[in-house]
Amino acid sequence: MSDIPFETALGERVEDMLDACTRCGKCVEVCPGVKPAGISHTRPEDIIGGILDLVRTGDGPEASRKWAASCMLSGECIKACDYGVNPRFLLAMARLGIAKTDNELPERRRQGVERYRDVSRDVTMLSRLQLDTEVLERLGQKSASVSTPAETPDFVFYTGCNVLKTPHIALLALDIMDALGITYQVMGGPSHCCGISQLRAGDVEMSGRMGANTIEKLSHSRSGQVISWCPSCYVQFTETTLPTIERQGGSRPFEMTPFMRFLDGRLAELKPHLQRRVEMRVALHRHPGVAGVMEAAAEILNAIPGVELVDLKQPAVGLQSVNVGVLPAFKRELQLGELQAARDAGVDALVAVYHSDHRELCAHERDWPFRIINILEVVGESMGLHRHDRYKQLKITQDADQIVAECSDQIAKHSPDPGIARNVIVKGLLGDQPLALRAT
Repeated sequence: MSDIPFETALGERVEDMLDACTRCGKCVEVCPGVKPAGISHTRPEDIIGGILDLVRTGDGPEASRKWAASCMLSGECIKACDYGVNPRFLLAMARLGIAKTDNELPERRRQGVERYRDVSRDVTMLSRLQLDTEVLERLGQKSASVSTPAETPDFVFYTGCNVLKTPHIALLALDIMDALGITYQVMGGPSHCCGISQLRAGDVEMSGRMGANTIEKLSHSRSGQVISWCPSCYVQFTETTLPTIERQGGSRPFEMTPFMRFLDGRLAELKPHLQRRVEMRVALHRHPGVAGVMEAAAEILNAIPGVELVDLKQPAVGLQSVNVGVLPAFKRELQLGELQAARDAGVDALVAVYHSDHRELCAHERDWPFRIINILEVVGESMGLHRHDRYKQLKITQDADQIVAECSDQIAKHSPDPGIARNVIVKGLLGDQPLALRAT
């Protein structure tokens, strides 16, 4: 590692990209967020020009500020650029510029710490409501987060934080890798933060420090590969932290591959394990923000005997459901449209890939004539693997007192203050519902 500070190296990368941008506006033209953000009347060239101003000074025209704020991380802008610029990264840097202009460093640091603590509290509590200590250990929590394996594994499996709220998804990923004979060490959770909360708050130094600390922990596998689950962490590492560390030291410590792409790359090895027919018509809930993931998911579903994949012809936008939340009315419209389309198509299940998609959609299973499940549940069913979706079971009750009663043993075991647990249930579980359930 060189003596160049992280923030300096990041600034050099930003300057290179600013110099490469021609302000042609193609990135704005293809962005699915422009119309719902109410800025489609502004010239694309003016919007991207204002973004460059925001990156440089933190000040720019209102339409550009709205574009930066309404970025769903769909990634269409990256494909549209002919000059090697990553507009999605520039939008993140524009938001960073705004944050720096709006608040001094102490306030930005306070906000970053607060966001980190909120995530840590919710992830820790919701995972512990559902899991015993030994299963938490398997997911890289508690002592497993700092233990060194006796033998260097083939891969590190990086969960990120929020998938631990829906742990059946992460556990199925591990079960599938076990069946394929892959060795791995699991890392993730708040103790392995990617630094995104700090970056969003405008604290670059702390974001770089936390990201670099996690990267060092992830850098110990036989293959030099990290398999990632969380798309937000993937974008944070591959577009911000790893390239900046590479600029600091001349190399990057590992390559990162999303789990769906990793699994699809081993489809020939997976197919012999897909022995049980799964007679099911399914629709795939799609978010295209990480290139190739939805295509990989579709290929995997098509390889499962008995599965019929139905195209609902619905818009696919955003990195994952949580990122579409920057345009809340638009998000509710999309989710309702997809639920109606799934009903009209007569599917047996709406199948999501990411954890935030599952959290936001799963309780709608109560009101619609199809299941809402994760893709790994379908893969697992064909392989003879099953993990109970306790999160969905709890959320469908829509009753915080009932959940507290059902989870009283876990709460007593893990929480010194039952009131904190109830607050997390109300806000972090039941409150994670962008499109309201039907009245009962």
